[in-house]
Amino acid sequence: MAEQETAVLATAEDTEQLGERLAAELVAGDVVVLDGPLGAGKTTFTKGLARGLGVIGRVSSPTFMIARTHRPGSDTGPGLVHVDAYRLGLGTGASATDELDALDLDTELADSVVVVEWGEGLAETLADRHLLIRLRREPESDVRTATWHWNRGPGE
Repeated sequence: MAEQETAVLATAEDTEQLGERLAAELVAGDVVVLDGPLGAGKTTFTKGLARGLGVIGRVSSPTFMIARTHRPGSDTGPGLVHVDAYRLGLGTGASATDELDALDLDTELADSVVVVEWGEGLAETLADRHLLIRLRREPESDVRTATWHWNRGPGE
């Protein structure tokens, strides 16, 4: 496992800036797995990531749509697929893994970075290389802590 990094994020802007900074490390085919409770800053982080990737479209929570696709803003950059796995497998009779497979995200990976909120233990199977980010919010405060590390595929 790669070395874990940590940042204290005092404001929502800090959370977005971290996303923007980490976007520079991402290429099409990468999966970003976001873990954290409600209000931890997963969508806020993704807004910064989208800005760093230069994709088109307003980023908002994909909770009710399950997945939102954002086109690349240039011919050379990747697109972004923003997934909310929270409701996968709830009340449908299918497993969360089956529902994730049904989204056909592996075809999106050729041209996009895939970000999966609530995806830990599920989305890592989408690609050999993924970035796991855990966001935590301090009680009674807007201060958040982010920890992250890369899980790289064989040969990296």
